[in-house]
Amino acid sequence: MTTDVAVRPAPPPGAPGGGARPRSRWSVPGGTALGVGSAVLYLSLIVLIPLAVVAWRSVDQGPGYFWRAVTTPDAWAALTLTVGASFLVALINLVMGTIIAWVLVRDRFPGKAVVDTLIDLPFALPTIVAGLVLLALYGPESPLGLNLAYSRAGVVLALLFVTLPFVVRTVQPVLLELDKEMEQAAASLGASPFQTFRRIILPNLVPAMLSGTALAFTRSIAEFGSTVLISGNLPFKTQVAAVNIFSQIEGDNTTGAAAISTVLLVVALVALVSLDLLQRWGSRRG
Repeated sequence: MTTDVAVRPAPPPGAPGGGARPRSRWSVPGGTALGVGSAVLYLSLIVLIPLAVVAWRSVDQGPGYFWRAVTTPDAWAALTLTVGASFLVALINLVMGTIIAWVLVRDRFPGKAVVDTLIDLPFALPTIVAGLVLLALYGPESPLGLNLAYSRAGVVLALLFVTLPFVVRTVQPVLLELDKEMEQAAASLGASPFQTFRRIILPNLVPAMLSGTALAFTRSIAEFGSTVLISGNLPFKTQVAAVNIFSQIEGDNTTGAAAISTVLLVVALVALVSLDLLQRWGSRRG
């Protein structure tokens, strides 16, 4: 004796008894939502809200006051020196940082591990201590006989010291991960070392080189500690923007200090956004 059992079709997903509802493309798992919320809250408290307050404070007395604050002779001279010196420092770091990274990755020499460790010294050393060291080495009583104190060359030297690791540490990992078989294949096909570098190695290094250069530039425009001693803080000559901001605060002109700070912030954002757009353009072109 057989019994016919009716088989009911399975209800569609999302219906009662129909199993799990399909996930919307906008839905976020609980753990992910908690992580994203924590990250956004932390960034807001540490970065976004303080920057927004500074920008708001810079126009507290109107756009006219903002413009007058950033175009006063001493402020404009400090901004011009800061941006110009930072641009020069970024270019020097672009070249020398890449060379140092190449030497640390591709060459072998005694003391290589020590040199590799010293690259990170500017990250660990307090910048005011760096300024004192530079003043002792390149000041009026320099044991090297080279006096760069209270000059723009001294400002550039201080910025070079504090920004040394950026290009090196961004290019170094890329060099370590490059496939040497491509270089060997190019050499076997008759390519010269220069052609191999230009066509195979350099295109892979350019994004890292540009990233390190942009970081060095943005770090330079905000530098204070290493420059305040060796520059001598001479208005219209060696005073950088960060020191000028400090002087404005000491003079109880917080709105003027906020205005100059906002200009530096805009310059840094323009540099970083331009770098991002350049990298996107380069990735689309392959």
